[in-house]
Amino acid sequence: MLNKLAASAIAMVIAMTSTHAIAQARPGVEGLAPRVDRPTCTKDELKELTDAYVAGQRTGDISALPLVGNAHYLENMETVDASAGLWNTPLEIDHAMSFHDPLRCKTFTEIIVTGPTPYVIGTRLFAHEGEVYRVDSITITTGDWLFNADAFLRYTQQEDWSDLHPYQRTEPSEMIRGANAYLDGFMDKFTDIPWGVPCARLEGGLYTNRDNLPDASCEIGMPPGVLYLTNRDYLIDEEKGVINVFMRFGSSENGGPDSHTFRYIDGKFRQIHTLTAIPGPQVDEFGAPVDWDPNAGPD
Repeated sequence: MLNKLAASAIAMVIAMTSTHAIAQARPGVEGLAPRVDRPTCTKDELKELTDAYVAGQRTGDISALPLVGNAHYLENMETVDASAGLWNTPLEIDHAMSFHDPLRCKTFTEIIVTGPTPYVIGTRLFAHEGEVYRVDSITITTGDWLFNADAFLRYTQQEDWSDLHPYQRTEPSEMIRGANAYLDGFMDKFTDIPWGVPCARLEGGLYTNRDNLPDASCEIGMPPGVLYLTNRDYLIDEEKGVINVFMRFGSSENGGPDSHTFRYIDGKFRQIHTLTAIPGPQVDEFGAPVDWDPNAGPD
């Protein structure tokens, strides 16, 4: 009986070891790093990458980034040639802030450009062993959903996105749960969303707390029963209380490219930024809707 148990245990160890080896060596699509069991980057390394990316966007040349030869480039969730992305255009950046996730080896940088051509850009960098293997940008401009770069700059500069005190931070698992509850709320109004007060949502340029009310909620203007938000991909910066989600509005194949960035303080939402690259109504430089029903959602 003992010999049978020992043989069974050995077989289990061999099976687990084989599975681990397969997982480690599993190839991905071109430009993706192999799966690993531990982080292969540090926050300081990621900060160097985002600094280089922002500097490169100013000059229209991101070659200072340590890019792998077969890096994957995406703009608004479509694969593009490295020479075709907006990162090749010099931009006068009015504001930039970055978030870093050493567990997932990802970064997210939000860039605001008020002119001469206005943009708000959300760019993810995916890293592995010090090299960038994926550059993934969502860019919005005039004509996109609720866009106004002047309003986006105005209210971003009024907000606090600095590091939190350790006691103010939220567990990453709860950050993912709460973000999913918010996103599921577009289809089901009964989800358990961690609303905080005050909270303000900056949506392309539309701002939900233009009057700076102490009891403002991000729940305003969030209609239920609109559509599903699919293909969610997460990045968490624990020190800043931030989770960023890239996803599609609607269809997993051709739904609108979207970025939602949630700022948690004491387990509750306090600030939300969204970028949605689909045509839609506009807002003025003060973040107020122009000829649009704020209770409507993206089509």
